[in-house]
Amino acid sequence: MEGYRVLEIKQSVFENNDREADKLREQLKQEKTFLLNLMSSPGSGKTTTLKATIAALKDEFRIGVMEADIDSDVDAATIEKTGAKVIQLHTGGMCHLDAGMTRQGLQGLDTADIDFAILENIGNLVCPAEFDTGAVKNAMILSVPEGHDKPLKYPLMFSICDVLLINKIDVLPYFDFDIEACKKYVLRLNPNMKIIPICARTGEGIDEFAQWLREHITAWNA
Repeated sequence: MEGYRVLEIKQSVFENNDREADKLREQLKQEKTFLLNLMSSPGSGKTTTLKATIAALKDEFRIGVMEADIDSDVDAATIEKTGAKVIQLHTGGMCHLDAGMTRQGLQGLDTADIDFAILENIGNLVCPAEFDTGAVKNAMILSVPEGHDKPLKYPLMFSICDVLLINKIDVLPYFDFDIEACKKYVLRLNPNMKIIPICARTGEGIDEFAQWLREHITAWNA
């Protein structure tokens, strides 16, 4: 007879985090602060997309940004130039943020004067998808150079997001990226996903993304 127990630690961690995430969303609703969790691979254009999005919405909403990185403050310094309130979060080597870490970040950011908060998550298509941060909506960026097969390789990320931005569409002629196949793979996983092709560098598609955000922020903060 075995003299030990087997504990499913990962399941327990997720259950505890999910409860904390739900509590955080309730708090954000009461405070009338909309939190967007923005995820992607490194180099997909998160910070450039964020700059363009802030420019499109800064006259309508008080915006705050949490820049999460394992180390460095390069992105925070870049976002500070947009005029948005910004704080840098260092994860101490961890490749994701959970609800507790997000709560700490929001406390450091101080959301009393913020309508729209953005968490720029760690650049990774695996770990960030596993942890509910307490965000109201999840967004992700897939850039053209990464390939149209990424939904098949990282299905969880595409399953938990509400909006997908296909970035760098200006280089479509130079890459073997089938945008219609990508959309098909994504919608098979997540029929409710909003898909918006963009070029953050030129601004193409940013207005559509801004309008999507505008509608959800206004409804949440009503």
